[in-house]
Amino acid sequence: MISEPELEGEWDTGRPATPAEEPDAPRERVRGPRTAWLWALGGAVLASAVWAGALVAQDRFGDPAPRIAYRHVEDLCKVPLTAVSASTVKLTGDYARHNEHPALDWAYCEYGAPYADGRLSYGAEVSVQLHKKADPGTEFGADPAGLMGLGRMASSGGEVEQVPGLGERALLTRRVGGSRLEVLDGGAVFSLTVEWYGGQDAPDPDEDAVQAAMLEDMRALMAALRK
Repeated sequence: MISEPELEGEWDTGRPATPAEEPDAPRERVRGPRTAWLWALGGAVLASAVWAGALVAQDRFGDPAPRIAYRHVEDLCKVPLTAVSASTVKLTGDYARHNEHPALDWAYCEYGAPYADGRLSYGAEVSVQLHKKADPGTEFGADPAGLMGLGRMASSGGEVEQVPGLGERALLTRRVGGSRLEVLDGGAVFSLTVEWYGGQDAPDPDEDAVQAAMLEDMRALMAALRK
């Protein structure tokens, strides 16, 4: 696990981190129509719990535990989405959750920015799962609906393509109103989702630039968490 001093040296965002243990802490930003891209954190947590239970059951058969090449971090909101912010708007992480389990450790953060009329609203979420009892590669990519990246992304369809040169396997999903990047590597599954919403007068985003920024931020995240 990364200690707080280590994190502060690498990921100082200039703002106090939101404690993961205070789910009712007041939010600092104001958003636009949340129904357009509301993040379903409950579904993400439920998915992690199901994973953990299934992997404990698998462990009874005596399969060797996989080698985990990455560290668990309690407050994933300490990770700044530097490249994505540069290609969209300044995104701030302020909704962190995490859990440690004998079968699965996971961490999650939601990012957002103040809402402004006539301008695109952006949001993002990052999750990291460390699978300690079974190889996640057998299930990787088997979730076309995007359970860990819910909201409009889960119901709007999209194109999925392989991303070469990133981890053991990487998938980029392009959907209306957003993109999702998933990476399998070293017993870990990383996910970065970026969504946008705007009215009729809002400009279209530069989707290629956003997706290139997602790849850059994903590489930085993986490098920071690697043991």
